[in-house]
Parts: sequence; structure tokens; C-alpha cells
Amino acid sequence: MPARTFLRCLFAFMLLSLLGYTVWASSQQAVWDWQGITLGPDRWWTLATLIDAYYGFLTFYVWVWFKERSPIARVGWFVAIMALGTMAMSAYVLLQLAKLLPDEPVSAMLRPARQP
Repeated sequence: MPARTFLRCLFAFMLLSLLGYTVWASSQQAVWDWQGITLGPDRWWTLATLIDAYYGFLTFYVWVWFKERSPIARVGWFVAIMALGTMAMSAYVLLQLAKLLPDEPVSAMLRPARQP
């Protein structure tokens, strides 16, 4: 499957599934009534928040996957991002910033890694 088609399918799925779950959770409890994970009905908004967070992690990982060339690095960063979330994502961005040459613009870190 071409990368463009895969990305369209992935992000369409994430958009529609999160939208659907949010509508469903709204029918169970108003978002302004959420009181945390301690009460039964609150689990729906807690789950919606977790789904949203992991979709955000997956979105960031798509960039990592295109940027990294090594299968080992791709798998390692996937595990780190899914386990550590924003901590791993922050570490990845800091590493990418450190790899920039002094005269390179920050936008250069968006491109795939330079070949050795």
C-alpha cells in the first residue's frame, strides 16, 4: 500500500473513531460532569482522554517512522513513545535538535535523516 494511502486510512480511522467515541461518551455523561476515574460513569471520559493521548503519540510516531531509516530505531522509538508518551517524544525532539548543524534551520529536522 502506498504511504499516502496508508496515512489517509490511518488518520481517517483515528478521526472517525475518536469522534464516534466522543459522541458516545457524551451520551453517557456530560464532559463538564467528569470527576476523575473514581466514579463509574467517569470511565468513559477517562477512556476518551487515553484514546486521544495515544492517537497523539501515534501521530508523532508517524514522523519518527519517516525520519528514521533503521528498523531497530523505528521499533525502539515506537516502544518508547507508547510506554513513556511525551517524555519520549521530548527526548526525540531534543536529539533531533542536537543533530542539526550550526547553520541549519530548525525546519531541517523535519526531513528524513541524512545517509551516513
